[in-house]
Amino acid sequence: MPPPSNDGILDVMSEAISSASNTSRGAAAWRPSISIVDHISVDDEGRALTEPLREDIRLLGGILGDMVREHSGTEVFDLVENARVAAFRIRRSEIDRDVLADMFTDLDIGVALPVIRAFTNFALLANLAEDIHRERRRTIHVRAGDPPQDSSLAATYAKLAAAGLTDEQVGRALADATVVPVITAHPTETRRRTIFEAQNRITELMRFRGRTELTADEDAEVTEGIRRQILTLWQTALIRLERLTIQDEIRSGLRYYDASFFDVVPKINTKVRAALRSAYPDAGLADDPMIRMGSWIGGDRDGNPYVTDEIVTMATTRAAETAVAHHLAELERLAEELSMSARLISSTDALLELADVSADDPAADEPFRAALRHIRSRLAATANTMFDTEFLSSSDLFLVDGRSPYGCADDLLGDLDIIDVALRDNHDDTIADDRLSRLRESVRTFGFNLSGLDMRQNSDMHEEVIAELLAWAGVHADYLSLGEADRVEILTKELAARRPLTRPDAALSDLATKELNIVRAAAGAVEKFGPQAVPNYVISMCTSVSDMLEPMILLKEAGLIDIDPESGKLMSTVRVVPLFETIEDLQQGAETLLAALDIPLYRDLVDGQSGMQEVMLGYSDSNKDGGYMAANWALYRGELDLVEAAKKAGIRLRLFHGRGGTVGRGGGPSYDAILAQPPGAVQGSLRITEQGEIIAAKYAEPVLAQRNLETLLAATIESSLLDVEGLGDDSECAYRDMDEIAALARSAYSGLVHETPGFVEYFTTSTPLSEIGALNIGSRPASRKQTEKISDLRAIPWVLSWTQSRVMLPGWYGTGSAFQQWVGEDEQRLETLSRYYADWPFFRTVMSNMAQVLAKSDMGLAHRYAQLVPDETLRDKVFGMIVDEHERTIEMYAKITGTDDLLTDNAALKRSVYNRFPYLEPLNMLQVELLRRFRAGEDSPAVRRGIQLTMNGLATALRNSG
Repeated sequence: MPPPSNDGILDVMSEAISSASNTSRGAAAWRPSISIVDHISVDDEGRALTEPLREDIRLLGGILGDMVREHSGTEVFDLVENARVAAFRIRRSEIDRDVLADMFTDLDIGVALPVIRAFTNFALLANLAEDIHRERRRTIHVRAGDPPQDSSLAATYAKLAAAGLTDEQVGRALADATVVPVITAHPTETRRRTIFEAQNRITELMRFRGRTELTADEDAEVTEGIRRQILTLWQTALIRLERLTIQDEIRSGLRYYDASFFDVVPKINTKVRAALRSAYPDAGLADDPMIRMGSWIGGDRDGNPYVTDEIVTMATTRAAETAVAHHLAELERLAEELSMSARLISSTDALLELADVSADDPAADEPFRAALRHIRSRLAATANTMFDTEFLSSSDLFLVDGRSPYGCADDLLGDLDIIDVALRDNHDDTIADDRLSRLRESVRTFGFNLSGLDMRQNSDMHEEVIAELLAWAGVHADYLSLGEADRVEILTKELAARRPLTRPDAALSDLATKELNIVRAAAGAVEKFGPQAVPNYVISMCTSVSDMLEPMILLKEAGLIDIDPESGKLMSTVRVVPLFETIEDLQQGAETLLAALDIPLYRDLVDGQSGMQEVMLGYSDSNKDGGYMAANWALYRGELDLVEAAKKAGIRLRLFHGRGGTVGRGGGPSYDAILAQPPGAVQGSLRITEQGEIIAAKYAEPVLAQRNLETLLAATIESSLLDVEGLGDDSECAYRDMDEIAALARSAYSGLVHETPGFVEYFTTSTPLSEIGALNIGSRPASRKQTEKISDLRAIPWVLSWTQSRVMLPGWYGTGSAFQQWVGEDEQRLETLSRYYADWPFFRTVMSNMAQVLAKSDMGLAHRYAQLVPDETLRDKVFGMIVDEHERTIEMYAKITGTDDLLTDNAALKRSVYNRFPYLEPLNMLQVELLRRFRAGEDSPAVRRGIQLTMNGLATALRNSG
């Protein structure tokens, strides 16, 4: 399925906004008359740079086309080819969309399914080709001796050097530098492991083919290997027949460690520490890893009834098993490599003592192997105490006999340090710096727990459970009736008392029993695997001090919070993390935090945790609540307030960014997003959620993982040490302007989403929202509870629905109206916005991310989805509002930025649009057709599967869909 040879297709972008009229048009009468090609420009140089990418796509697409013809027949192949050609002709405005729609009207489902699979597999292969092309371009820049590119650590080091920073400044800013990507259980990524592995094999073959001078026979052999993998893809089911369980999600999240994290994370931690120490030797930087891993998979029970104590135990145990298995395997490989003989080297006393062998023992001739065998025996003994006996192989069980287990990972690290010193004493630094160095860093980074599992629950659930516990204990019969002050008084008194509220035989509701069992399972994990196994407790929808104190009662009941008998102060290794999600909660977050810190008991807890308070910011619900611009500004303002509150209270602040993959949920380039944070918001530490198809896009294999982890580190270091806001003395004025613009944007957004009668009906019928619930992409329900309110809908289906229908509403709606109203006829105000775009990273990033969404939106396709709305009057009204705002937003973007090229600052996405977006057209058209049939009563398993396959294909092709 290669693209047509006519290079003109490369100039044709995502179609169709509407005519220039500013009046609302009915959906039934509306037709696009302006192509979005007018808003994206391509020059000859840009086309030349994409030629290797297009060659790769031609190769992969051509092989896929052969598979379609050979295994699904000429009828399917011809339909795929005709649809492909028609899609490109639509982009060139040569034919109307009706031509393509007619191809699929009443198409036999047995033919439709392989057509959908063909375009979905092409999207998957195109992703692969794009990733390889990015590597290729970076290699070309490096070989040419070009300056390092922004978002690389090399570029960051150069910026730090140019800034003339002192060792003291660097040491203070990075004293406890920590960057934690948190893998979450919100997968819009639907790929099965088999697909994942086949794609990785194709990637390696394509890399080999591109980097190696091959003979004709060798090239043919590699190409045949690619054919085999694509054939495997073609004959492998793309989606699961059963819904993904939490157990599946746990296993899926862990696969990234063997795929990339074990290889890349220790390497980056070692290199960045060495580079900073070399440049700033007196900074006093610690040995602690800068990158650590986190997870929500199995601990996040907000809206997910399937998280239980058994799941928490499984998640923490499987994670620990993964870490220990890696350490055991690396010790075995290291013993194979360190074959030095005592007849040829000298041994340190510490090494011989560690080896625990007598002088006449033959093993003494290979002291490193003997020492490593001893270490491995102790680690096997450790595993034997932690896990089921089935975890260890028979050979490992043999090692356990008589060995004492390690008390903690630091003890293992201490033994490995002895090996390191002994090697360096023999001037074997080059050997010490290889596998041993990586293993030592792995133990520092992953310990015995692998990653920290965050616990999360909604504040409403805490309130209900605590009310029951207080009533059962006779503390207060009706806690829910109390005001905030009375609640705080009762909670603080209970936290100050060592006695528990319940006992094991207490007759409690299912909810209370379940919640208590979950936190007790978390306590068990901490006891077995160490405090880093469960480091944080996140409170969703946190609106008050009592919301912060209520889960502390649960933690105290489980023993995770205790009272120091000498000082009477609370102590815990688990941080309490309020999550501020709605715009109002973000605006009041600093006030809530200060009020909590004013309570001596809570302040003592924070002081006992190195004076560090973590706060999580919700990007998804704030966007759903108030729209794109209002949410982004509420987050920025909220961070400014939190930074000021932390200074006032004399604590350190760490922000946890709950970003999704799509722009409507805080997505977009990570480097730009971090640099766009307000002054003081990063301070060397950052946690950030990674979810959906973004996880695979960033971390599926080592090259991708290294690039993306370096990006997070680079941005964090720059934000901590450099002045990146760029506003200077204009900041307060800029903040006031954005206050006004955000209020206007929220009003425009609310006018559609919250105030237009029938909007919920329009949304649910014009998008595949109800069908998303049947897509086997995750374990949690689409809504927190049974309701038709937008506020109760989870953010993923909200965003995914608009993305599938190509409206992309959460990423732009309301912004055009806000800019237009704020500017009015005042050219000076327009110039002000243009200056902000040039000088202010926050504003530039907001505009850039919005432009990316607009480039992926398509009102022509959205019009097809609108036809699914039965109520014609409602359809015309709402769709007309959407189209008008879409035009208005593009128009204001061009005025502010000085360019009507939506992708002027994103060459990678521009290449993607050139080479791939026309292939989305058939998937959207087939989805509309199948939705129409399904809702008309054709409820067959094949039609359901077809709808799910189109969702999978579009999510794959758009790459950041949920």
